[in-house]
Amino acid sequence: MSREFLLPDLGEGLTEAEIVAWLVAPGDTIVIDQAVVEVESAKSIVELPSPYGGVVASLFGEPGQVIHAGQVLLTVADAVTDVSAAGATVGVPVAAAPNSTLSEGSGAVLVGYGTTESTRPPRTVAAGRFGTVTTADAAARLKAPTPTPIPAAVEPVRIDAARRSPVVSPIVRRLARENGFDASMLAGSGQNDLVLRSDVEDHIRALTTSALTTSEPPTSAPPVLVVAATGAAASATPAGRDDVSADIRIPISGLRKVVAQRLTTSRREIPEATIWLDVDATALFAARDQLLTATGERFSVTALIARFVVAGLRQFPVLNSSVDTASQEILQHGAVNLGIAAQTSRGLMVPVIHGAHAMSTRQLRDAIAALVAQSPDGTFAPSALTGGTFTLNNFGSLGVDGSAAIINHPEAAILGIGRMIERPWVIDHALAVRTVVELSMVFDHRVCDGGTAAGFLTYVARCIENPVSLLADL
Repeated sequence: MSREFLLPDLGEGLTEAEIVAWLVAPGDTIVIDQAVVEVESAKSIVELPSPYGGVVASLFGEPGQVIHAGQVLLTVADAVTDVSAAGATVGVPVAAAPNSTLSEGSGAVLVGYGTTESTRPPRTVAAGRFGTVTTADAAARLKAPTPTPIPAAVEPVRIDAARRSPVVSPIVRRLARENGFDASMLAGSGQNDLVLRSDVEDHIRALTTSALTTSEPPTSAPPVLVVAATGAAASATPAGRDDVSADIRIPISGLRKVVAQRLTTSRREIPEATIWLDVDATALFAARDQLLTATGERFSVTALIARFVVAGLRQFPVLNSSVDTASQEILQHGAVNLGIAAQTSRGLMVPVIHGAHAMSTRQLRDAIAALVAQSPDGTFAPSALTGGTFTLNNFGSLGVDGSAAIINHPEAAILGIGRMIERPWVIDHALAVRTVVELSMVFDHRVCDGGTAAGFLTYVARCIENPVSLLADL
C-alpha cells in the first residue's frame, strides 16, 4: 500500500501548473514537508513539500507536463515496504525514512492538499504535447535525460549526457526542453559553470545549422523549430543566414496562457472607449527636484503620478469599480488597489499595491520601488497579482507615446503614461520648449460615460501641470 500526493490547490483560483523539475527520484527516502517538485503556475514558481515521509515509489509526469489540481504527483511507500511492490520504477534497497511512518501526515503546507490511500496500481501518464509516457520512462528520463537524436556525423559536441552543469533559471531550462535537450548537459559559460540563456541559444543555433546541412527540407512544408515563449525566436536564426525558412511554434502556456485568456475576456465583455490628452509635465519635474532638495529623498515621476491617480479615483470613485455580470451590478470598491503594469522576463504582469488610498506619497513611492526591484525576473507572490481595482501603465518606458490599452479584466479603467520628451508648446501666445507627456485612458462604457472619464483624466493632467494644486484635495 502507498500514499498518493495530489497536486494541491495553489490558491487564487489556480487549477493547473507545469512541472519545472523533480527534486527527488523513485527510490529516494524523503521526510515530511521535504520539497519534492518545482512547479510553475500562472502566478509564480514554487516548490511543493511532500505531506508524507517514506520512500518515493512513483513519479507521475515529467518536466514540461501540465497537471491539474487533484491529479497524482507522486506516490510514497512505507519505508519498510519493498518499493517494487508499490509500483516503484527503480528497484533499489530502501532505508527507513527517519521520523516517519505510513500513518504520518503533513503539517501546515499549501491550502487544499489532497492525500489519499492508494488502492489502484500505478497508471500511465499522459504527457500532453510530449506524448504518452509511462512512469518507468519518466524515471529513466529523470536519471539520464537525453537530447533529441540528430545525425551522429553532425551532432554538436556541446552536449554531454554525463555532464550535470548547474541551471538556475526556469526560463533557461524550458527553452532547452522545448528544443529537445537538457540544459544541464551543456558546458555553462557562467560563474561556476552556470548554464546561461546564451549557452542554450547558441546550442539551438548549432542544432538548426546541423539539421539544415544534413537533410533536404521538405517541399510541402518548411521545418518547424519550437522555442519557448521568451522572445528567443529572433536568436534562433542560424549564423550566416539572413532569411530562414523554418517556421517557429511558440507554446501558449503558463503565464502567457493566463494573460491571453484575460485579455480575450476583456475584449469580449467590455465595451471600452479611449480618450487621450497631451500634458505639459515641466512643472512635475521641477516639483520632483524640489522634493529632493527639501527632503533629501528621490521621488520617481511614476510615483508622483500614481499619487495623482489615487487622488483622482477619490474624486471619481466610480472608475474604481468592476462589473458583476451575474447580478448586473456595478461594484464600486472602497479601497484603491493600484495595479502597476510591468514587463518581466515571464511576460506582462500587473502586481498590485493594496490599500494605496491609505498610503502617503513616500509609502507609495517605496511600494512601487519594491515592485520595480522584482520586475526583471517576475518573482511576485501570487497574492501580489490579484485584487487590483485600477491599473497604471507606464508604457513610455518602452519608447512609445500612447496606446489604446486593454483593460485589466475585471477592472473598469486603465491609465497609460507615454514617453516624456521635449516638444514645442505654446505659453502666453509664444512658443516654448516644454517636457510633454501623452496620457491615454481606456474605460468601461458600462461603468461611466465620457464626462466622468474626461473629468478624471483632466484632473490628473492638472496635477501634473501644477502639482501644488493637489494640496487643495488633501
